[in-house]
Amino acid sequence: MSFIKDQIEYLKDNPEGYWFKRKLYGWGWTPATKEGWFLFTFYIFSIVIIVVRGTEVRALVEGLVVTILFLFIVYLKGEPARWQWGKKDADED
Repeated sequence: MSFIKDQIEYLKDNPEGYWFKRKLYGWGWTPATKEGWFLFTFYIFSIVIIVVRGTEVRALVEGLVVTILFLFIVYLKGEPARWQWGKKDADED
């Protein structure tokens, strides 16, 4: 349970208003605001729609385009990504 509490506490500490914060463990981002969660949900929904309605090649191309666009927005609206392993590293900059 401590892991979940640490994660929630880390996400709430967001004075810069990032849509996506660095993951507490590992590399990458996790949604931190309602805008981030909306974008993530929209991305997943888009991928499902693309796969369901498209042919294999078309779905691959469209999925790649949507993924690149999603990652670009996350990069712009997110905290700078880096490897992190817990709260100790999260406080260092």
